[in-house]
Amino acid sequence: MPAETPTLPRHIAIIMDGNGRWARQRHLPRFAGHKAGVDTVRKLVRHCGEMGISAMTLFAFSSENWRRPEKEVSLLMGLFVTALEQQLKKLNKHNVRLRIIGDRSPFNAKLKALIDDAEARTSDNTGLELVIAANYGGRWDICQAARTLARLASQGALDPDAISPELLQSHLSLNDLPEPDLFIRTGGEKRVSNYLLWQLAYTEFYFTDTLWPDFDHIALEKALSSYRSRERRFGRTSEQISAAQDD
Repeated sequence: MPAETPTLPRHIAIIMDGNGRWARQRHLPRFAGHKAGVDTVRKLVRHCGEMGISAMTLFAFSSENWRRPEKEVSLLMGLFVTALEQQLKKLNKHNVRLRIIGDRSPFNAKLKALIDDAEARTSDNTGLELVIAANYGGRWDICQAARTLARLASQGALDPDAISPELLQSHLSLNDLPEPDLFIRTGGEKRVSNYLLWQLAYTEFYFTDTLWPDFDHIALEKALSSYRSRERRFGRTSEQISAAQDD
C-alpha cells in the first residue's frame, strides 16, 4: 500500500445519483435525467482517460433498482442497450476498455449479446478501464465468491482452513484491479448503498450535493482536490508514514 496519497487516484468508484431530481427541477420526466446522466458519463470517461486515471467503476443499476416502477426499469434497460450501441466506436477511439460486472442472468438476450460484443471489441484497449456495475450488489459479490469457495471445498479441492481474505478477494468482481482509491457519490446522499462493500474498505470517501448530470470536470477536480488533501495511513500512524518518507 502507498505510504502517502498520490496526486491522482488509480481507481475511482462513483455512485451516479440525482438524475431524477435533476429532471424534476426542470419539469422533465425522470427518463430525461437518465439520458442527461449518460452524457455526463461520456464526458467524464473521456476526461479521466486524458488525465491518465487507470480505472473508473460506475454504479449504473443496483440489484435493488428492480424495485423501481416497471416502466422506469424498462426504459433504463433500453437506455443501456442504446448506450452500448452508440458509444462503442467512441470507446475504441479513446482507447477505453469496457467491462460489465454484476449478475447478467435477468438481462434479455439482446443486452447480453451487446455486453459480450462490447467487452470483446474493447478488450485490447490499453487506456482507461471503464467498469459498469449493472444488476450489481456488494453483498451479491461477496456471496458469489463464497459460493465458489464452498463448491471447491465440497469437492475436496480446497481446505476450508485455507480460506483467507486474500483468497476470497481473488474471486470477487474487480479482483484484477487495484481497490478504489476514491469513492464519489453525487446527489447529496451519504451512504454506500450496497456498492463494492469489500473493495471500499480503505477507500477515501467524497460526497457532493451536485446532481449527476451537473457533475462536470470542475466538480471532479473538487473531488480530486479533497482526495489530495487526505493522508492515507492504512492503519499506521502519521509518524510511521513520515519516517518511511524520510528513508
